[in-house]
Amino acid sequence: MMSSRAHRPFFGDLRFLIGLVLVAVSIAGVWMLVSSSRQTTPVLQATRTVLPGESVSAADFQVVDVGLGGVVDAYLAPQELKSGAVATRTVPKGELVPSASIGDREASRTTTIVVSSTAIPAGVEAGSAVELWQAPLKDDGRTRDAPRVLVGDAVIGRVAEAEGMLSENRTDVEVVIDRADVAEVLAAITGGSVISIIPAGAGS
Repeated sequence: MMSSRAHRPFFGDLRFLIGLVLVAVSIAGVWMLVSSSRQTTPVLQATRTVLPGESVSAADFQVVDVGLGGVVDAYLAPQELKSGAVATRTVPKGELVPSASIGDREASRTTTIVVSSTAIPAGVEAGSAVELWQAPLKDDGRTRDAPRVLVGDAVIGRVAEAEGMLSENRTDVEVVIDRADVAEVLAAITGGSVISIIPAGAGS
């Protein structure tokens, strides 16, 4: 006697199982995405503008819990801040602190130097990216050569006098520069060059 029950094709059962697996994987993926979005990680946030080469400590930051997902390693966790750390670039107030922006003093390539400038544009303040331009004396000692870039990537540390618009008075300004530029800047100062401070990109 032949059975009246028809056998289901093997490939039909296989497609059904594959479908179940795909549905399960999709559900798991959505669950993991939702779970990761709800997870927060404590990282440091600058409570003031930190300048390149400046020593930093826990007092300069606050701990905030943020959801960073897969980029959590890009930002500095509280336990990663070491004693004797310095900033390797400007970290504006309120910014999450990138791990790459904090290093040790031995590895720091920047230093601070004071220059006297006759031109401080309005809005230039601590943390501003600027260029240093010089107008050197010619060999006759009376006339000046055409202005040219002295340092193309400096950062303002402190302005001794904030005059607002371009001032006719000389103003002492602390600038953060690469150590490799120190000799040239000192030579310009001792050589009698007129040094002007220009917001980065404005003179190009």
